[in-house]
Amino acid sequence: MATAPIIFGIICSIGIIGHGLPDRNLLETPTQKRILDIARSQLCVRETGRNNFGKEIKAYLAYTRLPEGNPYCAAFVSWCYFKAGYKQPRTAWSPALFPVARRTLIPKPADVLGIYSQKLKRIAHAGLVERKQHDWVISIEGNTNADGSREGDGVYRKWRHVRTIARFGKWVD
Repeated sequence: MATAPIIFGIICSIGIIGHGLPDRNLLETPTQKRILDIARSQLCVRETGRNNFGKEIKAYLAYTRLPEGNPYCAAFVSWCYFKAGYKQPRTAWSPALFPVARRTLIPKPADVLGIYSQKLKRIAHAGLVERKQHDWVISIEGNTNADGSREGDGVYRKWRHVRTIARFGKWVD
């Protein structure tokens, strides 16, 4: 009887020490927290009616001067920065989120991640890094779904292996 609590304690300790904590270099600064809190507030957003339509999606796209109906992953990222008080980035074109001067190899909270499409031969989807845990990046992304599609139906939190991410972009310190 006494062994069950001991075994449970050991398992929990291994989980906390080995897998439960984010990388130390990824603790949020106040600026990063502000951007991510805005993104987190959108996690329940879903398209309504047709693909790429809905009240919130219209706002994301309007910030980048596009009408409803357009893909909005990069517009979502740009809108989150705008709501946090930043004028840049301001684009609905996901490749534009990764100019050479903004690229980084070590992702931090509120950095932008880019997913490469073999079919399109370019970055074709973007999201915000929430945190990194070992070889995984936890992100908040618009225009995705539970499967991680770049043509999804809303804003979701995703777990992506670092090997599946083509680029990271740094827009704030």
